[in-house]
Amino acid sequence: MNIQSIKQRFGIIGNSFRLNRCVEIAMQVSDTDLSVLITGESGTGKEFFPQIIHHLSVRKHNGYIAVNCGAIPEGTIDSELFGHEKGSFTGAYESRKGYFDVADNGTIFLDEVGELPLSTQVRLLRVLESGEYIKVGSSKVQKTNVRVIAATNVNIIEAIQTGKFREDLYYRLNTVPIKVPPLQERGNDIYLLFRKFVADFSEKYKMPAIRLDAESQHILNNYRWSGNVRQLKNITEQICIIEEERHITGKILKKYLPEYSTNKLPVVYANSGGGGGVDAKTFSSEREILYKILFDMKSDMNELKQTVKKLISNNKTNNDFVEDKKQIIDSYGANKGEKIVSVDYNKIEIKNEENKIDKYENDGEIQDTEEIIEENLSLADKEKELIFKALDKHENKRKPAAKELGISERTLYRKLKEYDFKYDLS
Repeated sequence: MNIQSIKQRFGIIGNSFRLNRCVEIAMQVSDTDLSVLITGESGTGKEFFPQIIHHLSVRKHNGYIAVNCGAIPEGTIDSELFGHEKGSFTGAYESRKGYFDVADNGTIFLDEVGELPLSTQVRLLRVLESGEYIKVGSSKVQKTNVRVIAATNVNIIEAIQTGKFREDLYYRLNTVPIKVPPLQERGNDIYLLFRKFVADFSEKYKMPAIRLDAESQHILNNYRWSGNVRQLKNITEQICIIEEERHITGKILKKYLPEYSTNKLPVVYANSGGGGGVDAKTFSSEREILYKILFDMKSDMNELKQTVKKLISNNKTNNDFVEDKKQIIDSYGANKGEKIVSVDYNKIEIKNEENKIDKYENDGEIQDTEEIIEENLSLADKEKELIFKALDKHENKRKPAAKELGISERTLYRKLKEYDFKYDLS
């Protein structure tokens, strides 16, 4: 079977490269008994991949059980997974088989495996390593031949560092990793999913399908879908039911997108389409580019100084010194926005973009007439400075200050608590 037929069989919508790669990996490991760990944000559709693996494997005629580990109370999770004997605890009126017994020779999918208690993690590790387990209240070792596929939306590495997840269990589960991409990284898949949901709801509720204009399509594709496919489906259903107008504009769509224009400072806005701020990952990339430009400028300045020193050390005449320096600085200034202020036989003065005067002496030394103070590039400090300036401007009134900053009043209040702001606020 090819990828397209697999996606059609399991109702997977999308053609992004990362999504197709996840399907490929699931198909490749289906014929093995390797443990698989599926990671990704909540709502990305992680539950499809264990089904693909099971139904393409030799175990497809045996049981498939999906267990939500986060939905089972800690006191009963061992009993649910491994079973218990009669009288092993209060309420155990008869013996009971666990999921590992019921799914013998089949597949068990442990969703939200990061929520398992540490004691249960020890039991699970033993099953993975030897296929052995013991029922609650029993001393008899039982065997199971079950394939384990796990999924989680938590950062397992952080959980290991904080002592909430066993490192040995992580490496045992993570034999084959599958990382499902978030919806915002799937490009045109967003609109494809939207159209699929519109068709489904139009048929379900017996009403005409809604249509998006160009602006609303742009907004849809560039929105930060924190709830991923699940959030997109819910919003599509809301619009289909609530809106009487079947032609959806950008203004209408924004009403259904939570905090569409609210972002943490600093904010970078899209050029068109009513875009909100970019996410932290995008801003981080732009910040790295800015740092690179600054370092390149510093490197260019150092190179210029070394070139001037080299010219002086070659015992050139004063006229040569002036002409060579003029040529170098003219070339440098054309690229960097600097210009020559004055030239004589002993020195050349140039003015940079910040209106500071640099003197280039004939003795080979380069002296600055002003002390250059390194600018603080900390984002947190800049954010704090902008917030306090806005509050000063609006006499500590939170609502107009938040509007000036382009953030919600709630976000501003949280920032003030974070920066320990002591003054009374309106």
